[in-house]
Amino acid sequence: MKRLNSQLQDDGAPAELILLLRTLLAGCKEISFRVSQGALAGVLGSTLSENVQGETQKKLDVISNQILKDILQESGYVKAISSEEEDDVVGCHPNGNYLVSFDPLDGSSNTDINSLIGTIFSITHAPQWMEPDDPSAFIQPGTQAVAAGYVLYGPSTMLALTTGKGTHIYTLDKTHGGFLLTTPNIRIPEQTSEYSINASNQRHWQPHIQNYISDLIAGTQGPRKKDFNMRWVAAMVGDIHRILTRGGIFMYPYDEREPDKAGKLRLLYEANPMAFLVEQAGGTADTGTGRIMEVMPTDIHQRVPVLIGSKDEVATCLEYSA
Repeated sequence: MKRLNSQLQDDGAPAELILLLRTLLAGCKEISFRVSQGALAGVLGSTLSENVQGETQKKLDVISNQILKDILQESGYVKAISSEEEDDVVGCHPNGNYLVSFDPLDGSSNTDINSLIGTIFSITHAPQWMEPDDPSAFIQPGTQAVAAGYVLYGPSTMLALTTGKGTHIYTLDKTHGGFLLTTPNIRIPEQTSEYSINASNQRHWQPHIQNYISDLIAGTQGPRKKDFNMRWVAAMVGDIHRILTRGGIFMYPYDEREPDKAGKLRLLYEANPMAFLVEQAGGTADTGTGRIMEVMPTDIHQRVPVLIGSKDEVATCLEYSA
C-alpha cells in the first residue's frame, strides 16, 4: 500500500505543505491514542467551562485542542491558527506560510458513549503582510484552501484528505505509525436512498425543507416513489465518512429559532473542509442558497446551513426551494 508521503508527492503537493500535514497528523495520532484509552486515561466527561460557541467543553475537547495548538505553534510552518475551541486567532510563527483552521474533536458529546468522533481541518496560504494574530487573515472563501481533511477515530483511525487532486482515504497502520492509502480517489454515488438529519428539529426548519423530508419519509407511497433510510451519527465526521463511502445527503439546514445565526455548523472548521472533500469526490456542498466554498466569511466563528452529499440528491433538495 502507498504511504501518505508518496501520494502527496504524486498529487504535486509542495514539500512544505507535506511537512505541515505530517506535523498536523502527528498531533492527530496522539489524540487517537488518548481517545483509545477512554476512561483509563481519565479524559472523559465535561469541564466546567464553555467554548466561544457557548457549548460545555468535554475534557478531550480541551486536551485535543492543546495538542494541535502546541504542535502547530512549534512547527514553524504556521503563521496562525483558528480553532473552534479558541475565542480568538492564535498567532504562531511570523514567517509561517500557512493558516490552519480546525475543530479538534468533532462530535465530542459522543466520547462518553464510545461512539465516533474526529478532527476536522483546513489549510490556506497566510497573507504575509498581516500580523500573526490578525483575524482578518482568515476571511477567505473555501475556494482558497490548499488542503482539507478529517481524521476519524473509530474502530480504526482513518484519514480523508484532499489537496485539490481528488479525495483519498488512508488508514493508520499502528504497527509502524503511518497512514497508508486504502481508497484512492474515492467517488460518491450520484444517487442515494439515505439521508442524515437531526429529525427532532423538524418543527424549526423552513417549510421547503420540511416538505422535502416529508417526501423522503413517505417513501414509495410519496412523490419520490422509493424508500429512504435515515442515518444519524451525531458527529459530522461520521456522517460525512459514510457519505464518502456509500453516498447519501447530510443536512443541517437553517433553523428559525435563531434568525441571526444562519445555521449550526461552523464555516471555517466544519463546512468548508467537508465541502472541499465532498466536491473532490464528485459530490455537492451547498448552503441552500449557494456553494459553501464560495461563502466569504465575516467572522472566524461564522455558522452556515449545510446540504452536502450525493450530487443528484442535493440537487433534488434544492429544487424544493425554487
